[in-house]
Amino acid sequence: MEKRKLGETDFYVNPVGLGCMGFSHAYGKATEKSEAIKTIREACEFGYNFFDTAECYTGENIDGSISYNEELVGEALKDVRDKVVIATKFGVQHNADRSLKTDSSPETIKKSIDGSLKRLGIEVIDLYYQHRIDPKVEPEVVADVMNELIKAGKIKSWGISEVDEEYLRRAHKICPVTAIQNRYSMMARWHEKLFPTLEELNISFVAFSPMANGLLTGAYTKETKFTEKDDYRNMMPQFTESGMQKSQELLELLNKLAKEKNSTPAQISLAWMICKKNYIIPIPGSRKIERLKENFGAGDIQLTKKEIADIDKKLDSMEFEVFGGNQTK
Repeated sequence: MEKRKLGETDFYVNPVGLGCMGFSHAYGKATEKSEAIKTIREACEFGYNFFDTAECYTGENIDGSISYNEELVGEALKDVRDKVVIATKFGVQHNADRSLKTDSSPETIKKSIDGSLKRLGIEVIDLYYQHRIDPKVEPEVVADVMNELIKAGKIKSWGISEVDEEYLRRAHKICPVTAIQNRYSMMARWHEKLFPTLEELNISFVAFSPMANGLLTGAYTKETKFTEKDDYRNMMPQFTESGMQKSQELLELLNKLAKEKNSTPAQISLAWMICKKNYIIPIPGSRKIERLKENFGAGDIQLTKKEIADIDKKLDSMEFEVFGGNQTK
């Protein structure tokens, strides 16, 4: 499994990273602390070396206390700190109605970085993302703060999540961007228009929700219900009856390819993007160790350029309902 370089840094990571959000946020009750820490440690032991979290990834434990995702990640990785790359994010708060409140003011960023360092229990963050663009703050202002944090030794590199080309270019001129983290999957391909810019500027693409929040694993059907109040999947269009119906053709294609490659639909959906561009690093998440091993194994699956082009051609003819936007013909 060949490692991938993150932008212009000296960080080399395996082609599949671990999105840790689900241990404490958006998928129902938080995983019990000791279990979450044990699972993250096991993931590291069998190969994961790139871990993603955020200051706003919080959830409710069974006993009603708050689970802070950064604390879980920091505790799990403290004994292997020099062997892993840790990414976290600033600039977002979750409102009660699940909408996002953005704040990337310099004052807020400077408070956020100290809070994240404390919760993670580390001295420097490897990759620090602006979680969402704040329309009230110019990209040059945010990039200036990132320069300050790098000079202060609090972060080593920075990135931007859900960014467009204009914002990215303006920010990059002030402080070089290492990676973007945008939604990307077979069902969500609208950010492919950024590929030429990323190649020009040597910026990595960290893909979140690479399996459309789990739909592309094939583990869910139209009868599946997400009943817990803190499970965000109960509001995602891909899990509605019409959304599931529109995804059936793709799921059939994934099953066919999985049989041909002696793999699983989830692995094919990840291998498709890994083999497409050598700067794409998906960060699927799961709380199950078996699923984490399965996802990591996608880094060993080879798809040819022709196979990828054939898949893309079929995807071009499909229409999906998916959280974050609709992929249409």
